[in-house]
Parts: sequence; C-alpha cells; structure tokens
Amino acid sequence: MTIGNAPAGDLLALGIETSCDETAAAVVRRRADGSAEILSDRIFSQTDAHALYGGVVPEIAARAHLDRLDGLIEDAMAEAGASWADLDLIAATAGPGLIGGVMVGLATGKALSLVHAAPLQPVNHLEAHALSARIADETPFPYLLLLVSGGHTQLIAVEGVGRYRRLGTTIDDAAGEAFDKTAKLLGLGHPGGPEVERRAAAGDPRRFEMPRPLLKHAGCDFSFSGMKTAVRVCAEALTEGGRRLSETDVNDLCAAFQTAAADHLAARTARAMRGFSGEGAGRLVVAGGVAANKAIRARLEAAASEEGFRLIAPPLRLCTDNAAMVAWAGLERLAAGLADDPEAAYAASARARWPLDPTPRTRAYGSGRKGAKA
Repeated sequence: MTIGNAPAGDLLALGIETSCDETAAAVVRRRADGSAEILSDRIFSQTDAHALYGGVVPEIAARAHLDRLDGLIEDAMAEAGASWADLDLIAATAGPGLIGGVMVGLATGKALSLVHAAPLQPVNHLEAHALSARIADETPFPYLLLLVSGGHTQLIAVEGVGRYRRLGTTIDDAAGEAFDKTAKLLGLGHPGGPEVERRAAAGDPRRFEMPRPLLKHAGCDFSFSGMKTAVRVCAEALTEGGRRLSETDVNDLCAAFQTAAADHLAARTARAMRGFSGEGAGRLVVAGGVAANKAIRARLEAAASEEGFRLIAPPLRLCTDNAAMVAWAGLERLAAGLADDPEAAYAASARARWPLDPTPRTRAYGSGRKGAKA
C-alpha cells in the first residue's frame, strides 16, 4: 500500500477523536467493496466533569483527554482483535475544535504512527461528520449535507471525498450552542440539548411566540441568536416580581424554542434542496450532535419529502462526536488516493478553525487572528 495512490483490498484504521469533551478511539475496517465494519468504538464522556460549570471548560477537557486516551486506544485495539501491524492507517482529528484537546489527540496519533510505522492521516472533524452517513448507508455522491452540531451549522454540497461546497452557514450561534445556552438560561444543566428535548416533549409550543429568522433573506444562512434572546425575554417576563419559573413554564419555553429551531432548520434546508435538486442527487444527509434530536429529524424528514428528497441520517451514536467517523474519514481519503504523504502528515498542526470549503461562496462573518467565525 502506498500513500497517495488508491490501494486495493480491505483497509483497517485506528481513529482518535478529542476535539471537544468526548475522548474516543475506534477501529474500523473498510472492505474492498466500500462498505464499513466498526470493530470497536470506545467513548469516554466528560459530562460529569463539566456539569458543575454549566458548559465545557477547555482546560479540563484537555487534561481528561490526556488522562484517558491511552487506555481507550488500548481497549479499542484489544476489542477489535487488531495488532499494530494490522493497521493501514492511524487517523486523528486535527481540527476544528478546542485547541488543547485537538493537540492531545493529534500528538498521540503522531507518536503512535512513528512508534508502530503506521501511516498517519490528520482528519478534519467536519469531514468526518460529512462522510459519517456512508458508514451505515450506501450513500453515493453527490448529496446535500446539513451539518448541525454544537459548534457548526452549515449546508454543504458533498460532491466527493475532499470536494465540498459550502452553501450556507450560521451568522451567529450554531444550533447546538443555542440549545445549550437555552438550557443554561433555564437552569437545566449540562449537556443542555438532550434536556431541552426531554422537557419540550411535555410542553406546549404555541404558548410563547418565537422568531423564525431570515424568512425573506436570500441564500441558505442560519441565525439562532434571536430565538435564544426570545427565550430570555419570555423568562424574564414570567419572573417579574420574584416569581419562579414553574415546571410548565420551562416545558413550554423548551417546546417553543425547539419548534422554532426545527422550523428554521427545515426552511433554510428546503431552500438549499430546491437549489440542489438540479444536480439530480435527491439525497439529504443530516449529521452532527443536533441530528440526534428526534423532533428536528422529523421536521427535516417532512421537509425532505416535500422536496422529493430522501433523508439519510447516521445512527444516533454516530451523530455525536466519535472516533469511528474519524477512522472512516481517514479510510475514505486513503481509498480515494487522497491520503497525506508522511512529511505533510507529521507537519500538520492542531487547528481551532478549519473550514471544509476554503473558498466558500457565502459571506464570512466575524473576524480575528484565527480567521472568520463562519
């Protein structure tokens, strides 16, 4: 097998994921026919360590990765029954994400690659999400991707491995970020997204009016900050005079927010589907942690059906951050002859920001030393 050329036969990879607060290692096989087999998939969740602070603390996350990663990799290799000599690739997330955590995973991947003489592939975390649907579903290219997570909300035309066109992005908060901030505002703890979904199931979405932003705005961009503000304004009105929010108040606010978010995601995605339909794909893939939300999945499925698209979503365990998708992304690049050569792989740096499409057609929002926020 030669890096840079597409190899034949089955391929085996170790995946390492440390971009946020999930420490993960997995071993995945890509069969010669292009199908996937997950041989092991180990995840250590840091939820309890961050719950006290109401959100992810980067320094705590990085230290937890450092403490847990070696043991997880050892367990993943043992469960898969794989030796280091069996590996065709070590794939490690190199960004985007919390820089301290990304550094831990990438440095570990580099060290293992050098010690065991296994090729290294730095992986873009967004590409791992973009290709994750192909692990469990025969999803040919091209397809339209809605990537919706705690840090990213984007619509991307996935034309092939390494070929991505960004059609829309958030102009402020990502959807998952808005869910978590809403949960924090209502005192629901961390992680907030699943708790908002649970409370929304018992609430009345019609009690409070929430904005549906960008209804007349051209393009496929998203905005969630107005919904978050609306939740705060409604909560402040309810608590005037020292009154406390009741269980019903919280449930109804969660239901109103979740319904508005689902409507907004569906409306902007429907616009993208109408512009994408001419390419004859008819496939909408939704990936990322927020794709685990059942109400949002149902709303997107209805929108896809209305536009003549088929909704494809990875299994729930592959929606949130995991190492199986990282291993798979590395294998996809290797099979396509796009793997980095050793010099480039070892020179790769951890990146806090790493857009899939370096020259997007959409407007860039925000600025700073690390580049545009979106």
